[in-house]
Amino acid sequence: MADHYPTSVPYRQATDGYHTFRIPAVVVTGAGTVLAFAEGRRGSAGDSGHIDLVLKRSSDGGATWGVLQVVATEPRRGTAGNPAPVVLEDGRIVLVFVRQGPSATEDKIRRGQVAAADGRRVFMQVSSDDGVTWSAPKEITASVKRSEWRWYATTPGHAVELRQGPNAGRIVVPANHSLPPSGSDNGTEGKYNGGHSLLSDDGGQTWRIGYVDDNPDGYVNVNETTATELPDGRLYFNTRTESTAPGTRADAYSADGGQSLERPFRPQAGLVGPVVEGSVLWCASPDVLLFSGPADPGARALMTVRASADLGVTWRAVHTVSGLPAAYSDLVRLDADTVGLLFETGDFGPYESIAFRRIPVADLIP
Repeated sequence: MADHYPTSVPYRQATDGYHTFRIPAVVVTGAGTVLAFAEGRRGSAGDSGHIDLVLKRSSDGGATWGVLQVVATEPRRGTAGNPAPVVLEDGRIVLVFVRQGPSATEDKIRRGQVAAADGRRVFMQVSSDDGVTWSAPKEITASVKRSEWRWYATTPGHAVELRQGPNAGRIVVPANHSLPPSGSDNGTEGKYNGGHSLLSDDGGQTWRIGYVDDNPDGYVNVNETTATELPDGRLYFNTRTESTAPGTRADAYSADGGQSLERPFRPQAGLVGPVVEGSVLWCASPDVLLFSGPADPGARALMTVRASADLGVTWRAVHTVSGLPAAYSDLVRLDADTVGLLFETGDFGPYESIAFRRIPVADLIP
């Protein structure tokens, strides 16, 4: 059955001068070009060290891909990653991402052992020519990161521009951070994870922090988060969590464009899977909320698209890619008839490649 779905592979391990490609994010431009972002990891598959933010473009709906472009780097050969792209209504593409120094690691940052200049800093770039060229990076850390926060990550995956209601035009980037520890803790404990949003009401010129959800109680502790705009104007947020709450996912809603949450994140045990990033996408006509992520509860494997007909209350599987190893993913609406899925997968491990699959919308109705 899987062979009936067109699937291409924009990124493979040990190509284009990189050891491994990870952390996919995908958008479609106003001209119909598919932009597939990833982290190009130079020396290893690890999360730190020399990592560039790279891009491949497709003008045929993801069937074939152009040459690799390096969009963002850390000048000292550190890390540039966690891509959060969004296509604005005016056609520009805004890309928010983070950087860290070459010797920094998540463990050191969470322990408070890294200087601010080497820690997680937030930047943005803009393309006005369909992703061909990009502006110089502009740092926005001071506007979107509280001084006490240590670890910091945007999404990863696509961000959102609101299209309806009083906040139409607002850019919303889900993000997460860690708090400094208390007592005898060292800061690496999961209970210090928290979530927040980055908001811009002027097309990315200025930024501020929206909601913050970071109660370190060990129940739900927000990590990598994805968002989509629902037809009633609310935002739906879905997050990775590793805590004492049921399951490995949690979700929340915002009625004011990401400025605040209706309630703090609560468990979403209906989405069974390992602790991993996922993606959500509202799919109008046939009006369904989609979630992509591995469905094996004990391993990063079994990439599956699940659908909700009740705005995220209940879920059911509608498209299984394969039983192979798989990890991070991102969803995009390609056209009226098709959804695209950009995802990490491989035969012997989930990080061997990043593949892109075209799925008919008609196959995603729960």
